[in-house]
Amino acid sequence: MKNVILALSLVSVFGVVNAAEVAPVVEKQTCEKAVYPKSALMNEETGTVMLSVLVGPDGSVVDSKVDQTSGSKTLDKAAVKIYSSCKFKPGMKDGKPQQAWAKLEHIWSLS
Repeated sequence: MKNVILALSLVSVFGVVNAAEVAPVVEKQTCEKAVYPKSALMNEETGTVMLSVLVGPDGSVVDSKVDQTSGSKTLDKAAVKIYSSCKFKPGMKDGKPQQAWAKLEHIWSLS
């Protein structure tokens, strides 16, 4: 009886491993350099932008959107521009590249 239970457990574990999904990962060295926007700098604007970036199977950015604003449209637009220029390791499902959303955070700080 123990052998049967063990065999069923192994099948379940392998099923989970094969169905695993991996989120896209940004390759930061490929991104446009983050430059603080002049108007935001003059106004001493800071904040954190939460973004969602849709990454294609080839690692390119297909779409992006601001999930949570920094409070500054200028900083939000600059963050979208930075991450839209990046290459990503694509999301994977069952070992194959797939289109998937990546969640990113960009912190704008003057210190």
